[in-house]
Amino acid sequence: MARTTVTTSNFDGETDSTYLSDLISDFIEYVEVEKGRSRLTARNYQLYMDRLVEFAGDIPAKQITPELVRKYRLWLNRYVDEQGRELSTITQGYHLIALRSFLKYCSRRDIETINADLIDLPKVHRQQVSFLTAEEVARLFDSVDTGTDVGKRDKAILELLFSGGMRVSELCNLNRDNINLDRREFMIRGKGGKDRPIFISQTAADKIEDYLMTRTDNLKPLFLNNSRNVQTDIDDDSVDASEARRLTSRSVQRLVAKYARDAGITKHVTPHTLRHSFATDLLMNGADLRSVQSMLGHASISTTQIYTHVTDPHLKETHDKYQSEIV
Repeated sequence: MARTTVTTSNFDGETDSTYLSDLISDFIEYVEVEKGRSRLTARNYQLYMDRLVEFAGDIPAKQITPELVRKYRLWLNRYVDEQGRELSTITQGYHLIALRSFLKYCSRRDIETINADLIDLPKVHRQQVSFLTAEEVARLFDSVDTGTDVGKRDKAILELLFSGGMRVSELCNLNRDNINLDRREFMIRGKGGKDRPIFISQTAADKIEDYLMTRTDNLKPLFLNNSRNVQTDIDDDSVDASEARRLTSRSVQRLVAKYARDAGITKHVTPHTLRHSFATDLLMNGADLRSVQSMLGHASISTTQIYTHVTDPHLKETHDKYQSEIV
């Protein structure tokens, strides 16, 4: 829909558009550059803010009112995409988080609109943490045939996900020169652009080394998509060649699910399940919550506390002590 751009003058005599389309463009740049968020986060914020424009039109920011937000929330709750999918409560919350950030950005620029604190987020009931037992982890690893190059790669991926507690995106972004197999520790840049150390077991380091021994290329990514032929007679260290061959998060999700099925595990297993299993294993073996928080890269310890209800040995001891036996 066409519109006539209306501008307002600031104290320097310059003009600033207050329409959503112009403000959102600047806001996304602010999120990525000033706030240091990842390009993925910036793309998601763009999607969420585009939905606001889809609902309200390209209106001036001052026309965002509590009543408009109420109707927008109702619209999100009833939203159905072209594939017939609705928005989950969590996803609806992400839209509102983006809107609150946008309103705070407007406030910083003295652009008239409503206070961000008026945007309440929907209550979200966290799903129960799903993790693998030690026996299930062993079965998962044993389901991989390491007699092939692909098998060596996949075994290294599974070991690294479990041993390092990494997010799948963090694993896929690793380059060969990022890791130190001798020290079995290295730094990664995680969610929110924050750096944190990763520590891995000797077994994980050995499996990664076994995989790298199969590589004859000069490509930078630690893990490659083997569906394409590796060309060793070209400039393999070029950026385009490296990124074209980098293993994707979706590919890792598929291979984890495949080996879980092969192992006869009936749970829904994803790369994040291995991250949950990593945290649960640490806590069950006596690690303190703050240390686990640091190793997971959680900004708030409240996020890490989702694991305590399944790992606190004191709860079981209390139950065993006070629960009467029924004969």
